[in-house]
Amino acid sequence: MDIYQENILDHHRNPRNWKLLDPYDFHASDENPLCGDTLEITLRVDENDRVVAVGWDGHGCAISQAAASMLGEEIIGKTLDEIKQLDKDVVLDLIGIPLSVSRVKCALLSLKVLKSAVYNLESQQ
Repeated sequence: MDIYQENILDHHRNPRNWKLLDPYDFHASDENPLCGDTLEITLRVDENDRVVAVGWDGHGCAISQAAASMLGEEIIGKTLDEIKQLDKDVVLDLIGIPLSVSRVKCALLSLKVLKSAVYNLESQQ
């Protein structure tokens, strides 16, 4: 369990892909009003709808920010169809520790925003 906690703290202190992309193919944002976590995600995809870059920005607890960092690393190289198949278990596995119900919402904010970006991107094409 300590390894997972250290990984969460590492991603929180040294977030990966923490900078919104410019240019980007799509942007989505959302917040968790219960705790105040906020998240924006930008994606760049290639001609095969494969994610070639992800950028994000946000504020909130260590769980929400670490989950965004971990999920960002996870999706680079995946297609939009593969991203659509991602579910909450993927994010919770990345986090690696049991979470209370309120913390699960923190962890899943990044997946919610990512899915919003993918579905909105397709609707605009």
